[in-house]
Amino acid sequence: MELDELRIFARVAQLGSFTRAAEQLGLVKSRVSTAVLQLEARVGARLFQRTTRQVRLTPDGEVFLARCKELLADAEQLQAMFQPVASGLKGRLRIDLPNKLASDLIIPRLPEFLAAHPLLEVGISTTDRRVDLVQEGFDCVLRVGPLTDAELVARPLGVLAMCNVASPGYLRTHGTPATLADLAGHRIVHYAAKLGTQGAGFEYQEGGVARMHPMRSTVVVNGTDAYQAACLAGLGLIQAPLLGARRLIEQGLLAEVMPEFVASPMPVSLLYPNRRQLAPRVQAVLNWIAQVVEPQLKQWTAA
Repeated sequence: MELDELRIFARVAQLGSFTRAAEQLGLVKSRVSTAVLQLEARVGARLFQRTTRQVRLTPDGEVFLARCKELLADAEQLQAMFQPVASGLKGRLRIDLPNKLASDLIIPRLPEFLAAHPLLEVGISTTDRRVDLVQEGFDCVLRVGPLTDAELVARPLGVLAMCNVASPGYLRTHGTPATLADLAGHRIVHYAAKLGTQGAGFEYQEGGVARMHPMRSTVVVNGTDAYQAACLAGLGLIQAPLLGARRLIEQGLLAEVMPEFVASPMPVSLLYPNRRQLAPRVQAVLNWIAQVVEPQLKQWTAA
């Protein structure tokens, strides 16, 4: 039984697709199909139910997958156990990061991580949508906001303090709001994962409770870059993490308003599938991201 066959089997099981597994592994589909057939012949059991629409694990396949994951994790740990520290870790990593945290914090520090592990290949996604860690084959994701993935392991890193900002040009035209009542004469740029989503409003805290003050919005966006660009263009107020807005505030491109009415801080967490089956390279990148992000979160939460 070969480790490559086990890795291919585990990825097909994870994605429920021979085609997607081949794409992620950088293999032709025929190689993936052949590897699974050979593995089934070796173990003497059918591991997948195949139809034209889907690929599902058989009961034997489900039992085999659990042991397969353990064997793959153990094999990687054994391979890394006696390697010289200077040689670093090997393999591929796929991680998903929030756009601003990636560009402002993590990618500028990435050379130091790769210098310690030059044989690693790191794939970084910075999409604004919430990726499916398991189905899309990510090793870990850095997520901002409430967690809804109960089946994943979460490592809290801290919170992002929020601020309210607008462009100087917008404030010259519409005035600077100081109270919730003043917001009647203002517009907010509405951020929504789906552009059809309604319910634009100004979020704030009152006695530790999150509140929403309805506001009009003439622009709806579904990406953080567009959200910031709309604010810089004078299209309305936005409520953004202070960590990402601080440079623009310091440069005079944005101005902070209503600091006593800020939205609730947003939690920041690292998510990964299973602590027990964590590969050394994944553990290494989790620890490194935490070392990069946690001090910054503490600094700007205190500020």
